[in-house]
Amino acid sequence: MFARMTPPALVFGAVIVAGVAADRAAAQEAQDPTARFYKGKAIELIIGSDVGGGYDTYSRVLARHMSKHIPGSPNVVPKNLPGAGSQKAASYEYNVAPKDGTSMAALFSGALVDPLLGEPKSKPQFDANKFEYLGSTNREVSVCIVGKDSPVKTLKQAQDTEILVGSSAAGGSTRDFPLADNRLINTKFRLVSGYPGTREIGLALERNEVNGICGLYYSSVASQYPDWKQTGRVKPILQESLAGHPVLDAEKVPVLFNQVKPADKPVAELIFGQLVFGRPYVLPPGTPPERVAVLRTAFMAALADPELLADAEKAKVEIRPVSGQEVQALISRMYSAPPAIVARAKEILAGPKR
Repeated sequence: MFARMTPPALVFGAVIVAGVAADRAAAQEAQDPTARFYKGKAIELIIGSDVGGGYDTYSRVLARHMSKHIPGSPNVVPKNLPGAGSQKAASYEYNVAPKDGTSMAALFSGALVDPLLGEPKSKPQFDANKFEYLGSTNREVSVCIVGKDSPVKTLKQAQDTEILVGSSAAGGSTRDFPLADNRLINTKFRLVSGYPGTREIGLALERNEVNGICGLYYSSVASQYPDWKQTGRVKPILQESLAGHPVLDAEKVPVLFNQVKPADKPVAELIFGQLVFGRPYVLPPGTPPERVAVLRTAFMAALADPELLADAEKAKVEIRPVSGQEVQALISRMYSAPPAIVARAKEILAGPKR
C-alpha cells in the first residue's frame, strides 16, 4: 500500500500558522522589558560551598532548569565560592555582585543567622535582613539518629541516659542542635567534638566511637546513607525542627517543637527556624523589584518543573520548595526577635560554662 500523502495546501498552511505563532512569540518577547534585558545574558549562580556537596548538587540541578522559566532565557552559570561557612559567598553577593538581576547565590542557612545568634570572630560583611530572597529548594528537617549498638533507642531513654554524639565546631548544626536539645527538652547528649564534618561523624558512628549524631539533615541521610535505615544500622529518635517530615511523622518520630515548654517555644523558633529555609537562594540588596519578582516566579516554576524533579530524583536530592516571600518574612521575624529571646538563644548555643 502507498503511504497516505498530506495535501500540499495543508502543509503550506501549517507552515504559515507556525510562522505566525513564532512571529507573535517574538513580538511579545520584544515588548517584554525583562525579556529584552535578559536576552543573550547569563546569570551567575554563586555557590557558597565546595564542588560535590549537597548545596552544590542542589544548585547545579536548579541551574540546568531555571533558564527556560526566565523571560529571555538567560544561561544560569554555577560558580563555587566556598569559605567561612558560606559567609565568603554572602559577602561577595552583598558587596561585589551586580545588582541588576544577573547574580544570585546559594548560601548555608546558618550563614544567614550566625550574625544574630553566633559570636563571629569578625564583623559580618553583609546584613542578612537586606538580601532579596528567591526562596529555598528544600524545607529541611534535622534529625538525631542513634546506632544499633546505642544504649538508648528512644527520645525518652535519651532524656534519662547519657550517650555520646559526634559534633563539629561551634556554629555547625551537629554541635549547636544537640546543645539546644539538652537545654530545651532535657536530653543527655554528651558531645564528642573535633570532627570536620558529618561524613567523619558517620564513620565514627559506624565504628562505635560515638552512639549517635544530631543536627543531621534528613535529606542527607536519605540521599547519602540510604543503607543506614534499610539495614537497621541507625534509628531516628528525634526530629529537631518546628514541624516534622512526612516520612518521619509516619514512623512516629517525635518533633522537638512539640516537646518544648511554652515559655521556650520562641527560643526554639529562633534556633531551629533556619531549617524552614534549609537551602536558601538570595539576590543582592538593590536588585530592581520587577526583576526580583520575575526571578522569584522563575525559581518556584523551575522547582515544580517535571524535568527538574526527575533530575533531582536522579541526583538523590529532595525538593520541598519554600517561596522567597516566606523566607523573607521569616528572616525579618528572626532579626526582630526581642533581645531577651536572642540572649537566651545565644546563651544556649554558647554551651556549658567551664
